[in-house]
Amino acid sequence: LVMISPSDALLIIEGSDVRRRFLDLIISQYDRAYLDQLINYNKALSQRNRLLKKFMEIRRFDESSLEIWDQQLIQYGEPIAKARREFVDAFVPLFQKNYEEISGRAERVSLKYQSPIEEISFEEALKQSRDRDRRLTYSSVGIHKDDLEFSIEDKHLKKFGSQGQQKTFLLALKLAQAEFLKNHKEVAPILLLDDIYDKLDEERVAKLMQIVQKDWFGQVFISDTHLDRLPQLFESFGTDYRRFVIKEGEVRDEK
Repeated sequence: LVMISPSDALLIIEGSDVRRRFLDLIISQYDRAYLDQLINYNKALSQRNRLLKKFMEIRRFDESSLEIWDQQLIQYGEPIAKARREFVDAFVPLFQKNYEEISGRAERVSLKYQSPIEEISFEEALKQSRDRDRRLTYSSVGIHKDDLEFSIEDKHLKKFGSQGQQKTFLLALKLAQAEFLKNHKEVAPILLLDDIYDKLDEERVAKLMQIVQKDWFGQVFISDTHLDRLPQLFESFGTDYRRFVIKEGEVRDEK
């Protein structure tokens, strides 16, 4: 199941934890080992942070105790970082293709994986951050700080992208998610499109509707507050569809 809704804007406006969750959700759907590693990493991270707080309380620092959890973070964190890099490398071409189709190649966009352990090894990064972690009483370095950088025309999407460009960016992300999962699971996901006219012009909505009619898509459910807008669009394409009207809690099937 892949859902596109106005709440997807959180991927752009909120912090890195929302974008990491987007990464983890997709990868976990086709890689069970990744999900297990992520669960174990988060457990080790929680224990390491608890130990750092205990050091502050007892006013004594035991480096050897901390190293035990460092090794746990390295054991589970390195394959997670590798899986994320590999996913992004395979995902970006699908994302850019979908953005170009919706926008009519109006803008250039990019999606980059950022990790604090890209430049140096995870082990070295943990050693370098040890004094800082001791003062902060939490782990300041690791794959739990990874992020995705969203750009348009080589500029930060959040600051320089219009509302329409940001919406197109998010649509391209989710369509690429659906296509990626289809390629890996060999099952077409159900696509839910909620309020697609929000911040999107008629031309881009029409191109989006053309994309979701492709043969490899499974069922597609689309919601709209205007009764005839989408049916008229589908009829102009010669598309087979069924319309359900929801009023006062009742659903009416209008074929």
